Amino acid sequence: MARVIAIANQKGGVGKTTTCINLAASLVENRRHVLLVDLDPQGNATTGSGVDKLDLNFSVLDVLTGQASLVDAMHYSEQCGYQLLPANRDLTAAEVVLLDMPDREARLKEALAPVRDNYDYILIDCPPSLNMLTVNALVAADSVLIPMQCEYYAMEGLTDLVGSIQRITERLNPQLEIEGILMTMHDPRLSLTMDVTEQLKEYFGDQLFETLIPRNVRLAEAPSHGMAALGYDKQSKGAQAYLALATELVKRQRQRQRSTTSNRNH
Repeated sequence: MARVIAIANQKGGVGKTTTCINLAASLVENRRHVLLVDLDPQGNATTGSGVDKLDLNFSVLDVLTGQASLVDAMHYSEQCGYQLLPANRDLTAAEVVLLDMPDREARLKEALAPVRDNYDYILIDCPPSLNMLTVNALVAADSVLIPMQCEYYAMEGLTDLVGSIQRITERLNPQLEIEGILMTMHDPRLSLTMDVTEQLKEYFGDQLFETLIPRNVRLAEAPSHGMAALGYDKQSKGAQAYLALATELVKRQRQRQRSTTSNRNH
């Protein structure tokens, strides 16, 4: 059964979509079956996967509202090698439409249930706010991966997000955990970067990914070509960093599974 990971941060511009696309493509490179769910009305993960968000028969909104099945709405990303549940600006209506629906916080979880056995990972690109879409992602997810920049304002946002995750855990999804915190746009030449990194290590310890995502022009250029950095320039530092992240993520899951098996045996 797929591990469902919401990629979330209430602060914008921290590399959520970049992480979603490039991690998904890197997991495919590791021979994993991946579904990427674009839950952001901007639809950047959709266009960054090479799918035209203006030419969709069905989108994630139709799935959430029961107008289409997930299978009907999915696209295959030729460029990146994963399945995609696309989004566009229609999704801005979700907040209002979902308010009157039964089980409004669990619509995505229910939609994903029939296909979870088909994938190793389902990654959800969340909007940069804690709205009904993000709540749906956190209720559907097993864990949250938090990308963040190495700056002090990002630290404040992280505190707010962790509080939100705790509230979701208490009320709606007791199994939800933090998958890890990912440092993005990392520049070791800046003392601020190193200061923030040290603080995060102190507070979050093992929850901080060892992999650091550097500032990299190829990561910024790839989406305009509708592809991950891996397809655009595999040797770039950005592409190699996300390959390392995928390897670290898979390794963590193996360790988690071994630990669970060991506990059952005892």
